Amino acid sequence: MTAPSAYILVVDDEPDLRTLYELTLLREGYRVETAGDLAEARQYLQEKRFDAVITDMRLPDGLGLEVLHTLKAQQRTERCIVMTAYGSAENAVDALKAGAFDYLTKPVDLKQFRTVVASAVQGPALMAAASVRTTPANTPAALRRPAQAETALDRLVGPSEAMHNVKQRIVKVARGMAPVLVRGESGTGKELVAQALHANSQRADGPLVAVNCGAIPENLLEAEFFGAKKGSYTGAQSDREGYFQAARGGTLFLDEIGDLPLPMQSKLLRAIQERIVRPLGSTVEDTVDVRIISATHKDLSAEVRAGKFRQDLYYRLNVIEIAIPPLRERRADLPALAAALLARIAQDSGMPTPTLSSHMLTQLAAHPLKGNVRELENLLHRAVALSDGDELQADFAPSVRQDLEDISTPVVPPPPSVAATPADLQGYLDQLEREILVKALHETGFNRTAAATRLGLSLRQIRYRIARLNIATPQGVADDEAHDDAA
Repeated sequence: MTAPSAYILVVDDEPDLRTLYELTLLREGYRVETAGDLAEARQYLQEKRFDAVITDMRLPDGLGLEVLHTLKAQQRTERCIVMTAYGSAENAVDALKAGAFDYLTKPVDLKQFRTVVASAVQGPALMAAASVRTTPANTPAALRRPAQAETALDRLVGPSEAMHNVKQRIVKVARGMAPVLVRGESGTGKELVAQALHANSQRADGPLVAVNCGAIPENLLEAEFFGAKKGSYTGAQSDREGYFQAARGGTLFLDEIGDLPLPMQSKLLRAIQERIVRPLGSTVEDTVDVRIISATHKDLSAEVRAGKFRQDLYYRLNVIEIAIPPLRERRADLPALAAALLARIAQDSGMPTPTLSSHMLTQLAAHPLKGNVRELENLLHRAVALSDGDELQADFAPSVRQDLEDISTPVVPPPPSVAATPADLQGYLDQLEREILVKALHETGFNRTAAATRLGLSLRQIRYRIARLNIATPQGVADDEAHDDAA
């Protein structure tokens, strides 16, 4: 017996667009109902169940978000896709925060439309099929999560209220498509949170591709993210997929997103918004279906104010934020966390789990642990390696403490020395101005608009100074007007 096709409700007050969406969905094999306003949509929802609802943002008798609120209030399973002709980031963010599966900007690209709808209806269908195959009807919902979801959450160890809140938020936001920004100090476990979000989502069967944005050479960023065709650059001996293509149908985790140079931020924004990428050396664009999770140890709002991070990309990534508290703010988690880490270290080493004495716990609790969970794991590894018996002894190496102090203490450069009476005042001032301009340009990825803003200059003024002082810029940047306007 053939399974029935997905059932979709389309809500739009423009008859021509309603017909276009209906015909597009019918050609894809879906069953479709259409409504012209909120009242008609509510009537359909009262009488029938759907797999997905597609609604315009503005309707004659209210906002499309009211459809979303109705679904949420009644705890219905329909996924909602919101369409807006107004293209504002605020509308999109409001829809995603309200629980929308995804949003589309009018005029809608039909290829993108089909991709988003397919993604929306696939998850519930797969869940229903899996539930019928493997789960008794009376099994509590919490016990029906996949094993990998439980494992990922279990690795976020700690009974503190802070960690309980983090895990609750993961389970709550994992179900949708809204981008998530994971914020926390180095060593707090941001990648574990990304793994748990993926494992608890409807994309758990798809790939999770993790990318360290700060570890990729700048000249390779575009090829790494979007792929490349054979011969598109020196060393490209065959076609290769980028991270977006590799994560298709799954999750793309962008770690240390704050380290991404400004020129690449502009290209990343387009890929996320349009859901299309163009491999290096190709004239054809690829449609990609990925969920974006990003992470940073930086204060991105401060980076935006400093001109180091694009404001529009920040708002696109930071729809939902998950903040991981540092270990010093959740000391109550230390015993359980240390025990879990020791068990894993022992398992990896093929040895019995050592005893964690109260004395060692006291020592660990008194330690600053500025490196968070990563430093704790390092200390336990060393304690296991140096242990003579069953009971561990903490070994806080002076070099490690000094390294942490060096990292945490900012280095203040000495003020530049100035000759009392320069022999060539104009030459001296030109050299000083040149050094300041070069520094600002390097810090902004040679985005002259951003550099000018930081220095209190106009774009015309900074261009004049760059030309007068003969400041060389990387190939392809100097004449790229779009690059200037990227900020």
